[in-house]
Amino acid sequence: MSYTVRRAEKRDIPAIMDLLRQVNRVHAEGRPDLFRLATKYTEDELARILENDRTPVFVCEDEAGRILGHGFCILQRPENTRLLHDHLTLYIDDICVDEAARRQQAGRAVYEHILSFARACGCYNVTLNVWCCNPGAMKFYEALGLEPYKIGMEKIL
Repeated sequence: MSYTVRRAEKRDIPAIMDLLRQVNRVHAEGRPDLFRLATKYTEDELARILENDRTPVFVCEDEAGRILGHGFCILQRPENTRLLHDHLTLYIDDICVDEAARRQQAGRAVYEHILSFARACGCYNVTLNVWCCNPGAMKFYEALGLEPYKIGMEKIL
């Protein structure tokens, strides 16, 4: 199957909102003590994100123009450069592929596009967080060659 990955536009907001609901459902089912069934952004917030060059969002569409996945990114620099090297990082805030399109390489297409974008911006690395309650995502990222670089831990009181 052939995909096009491109910068998201306002006309993509309904499809992106559907994907945001899907990814939220995974988290809400995996950690109902933390996540509510809601979307991460409202349509207005999403429109502002799409306009900001520091927060690029990419979508993957098939030949029919259907949005199959998205990738939300944030360009970051360390806040305390006395301790950390001043590297530009592209943080992947979210990658989601429509449930009906999984295991068809759409997620890989989004990720590869994000890597190309990060290289073109002069980024040192790409980073992301993945919830332990989402083992499918963890396996997906490991298959793409990502490795843990820090681990968050908790104790519920």
